[in-house]
Amino acid sequence: MGRSQETFSKKEKEKKKLRKRQDKEQKREDRKTHSSKGKGIDEMMAYVDEFGNISDTPPDPTKKKKDVKAEDIQINISRQAPPDPEDLIRKGTVTMFNASKGYGFIRDHDTQESIFVHQNGLAGTIAEGNKVTFEVEKGQKGLVAVKVKLVS
Repeated sequence: MGRSQETFSKKEKEKKKLRKRQDKEQKREDRKTHSSKGKGIDEMMAYVDEFGNISDTPPDPTKKKKDVKAEDIQINISRQAPPDPEDLIRKGTVTMFNASKGYGFIRDHDTQESIFVHQNGLAGTIAEGNKVTFEVEKGQKGLVAVKVKLVS
């Protein structure tokens, strides 16, 4: 009689494969029983109550709904009144002005910041050390003084 062709390691490998297959089948069955697939639309529906909370119960149709006008809704952005034209006019001193190049800088009296001025924004002629009034606009690289006038 011949020896059996199955060795101990072959038997162990077969047992391991069988165990793996059974575990995989068991997991598949567990997923099928606990799966959320195939639920009806009613089970997947969520509702929002009058306080903004999510619930699984539908709203009561007998309750009266509140009518809200669009004008009554307030958004958290404060409304700003248009600025007063007198507040837009600032006062300052010309710290540097190059007439040949056509630009210079004005030191604002209130904020002490240096504001660029170009000859296109001048209402008259100015020189270094002159007291001026001006308005500020946003330019390409920062604030620009416009409507610059000499204070007498």
